[in-house]
Amino acid sequence: MVRFVFKLIICLLLAAGVGIGLLALRSGDPLYTLYEWLSPARFQQYDQLIRATATANQLDPMLVKAVVWRESRFDPRKLGAARERGLMQVSEIAAQEWAKENHRENFQVEELFDPATNLRAGAWYLHRAISHWQQMRDPVPFALAEYNAGASRAQRWAGGEGTKPISGSAFQRNIDFPGTKKYVQSILDRYRFYQRRGRM
Repeated sequence: MVRFVFKLIICLLLAAGVGIGLLALRSGDPLYTLYEWLSPARFQQYDQLIRATATANQLDPMLVKAVVWRESRFDPRKLGAARERGLMQVSEIAAQEWAKENHRENFQVEELFDPATNLRAGAWYLHRAISHWQQMRDPVPFALAEYNAGASRAQRWAGGEGTKPISGSAFQRNIDFPGTKKYVQSILDRYRFYQRRGRM
């Protein structure tokens, strides 16, 4: 009897493992899905805040979450190499522009370690970047490049001022900073991943 129960438990564990593995594979990114299952608090704790902030800035929450994933892996205390801060790795210059635009007097850059403040500033900056590229069929790759490398570089990769609109894929091929090229592609991939499964 004990051997039967033991074999039954082993079979159930194997079946559960296979089932979980198949679900992870179907997600399109099994490693991410596995991490998300093992640590849901880390991967999902800001979802409600991301949704609210994205909606307030007329952005797709899945895009904002993809940026957060790429920038900080959901670490609100992350400090970047160029002193960018928080979930969306907002620079001090971008944060000061956001604070001025939103009449945030006495804004201190350390406030960017607060998730809500960081998401507000980062989403505002991303929305502004997307607005710069509204004439493009898909402004997202252009905006992501601007978010990462600055408006002047993104403009150069797009062919300069007053040129004909180019496709997102042609624009991505023009990016001559390997880090920015990888940055844009990784966020687009994560964004599509969230879209495919229909949730963040």
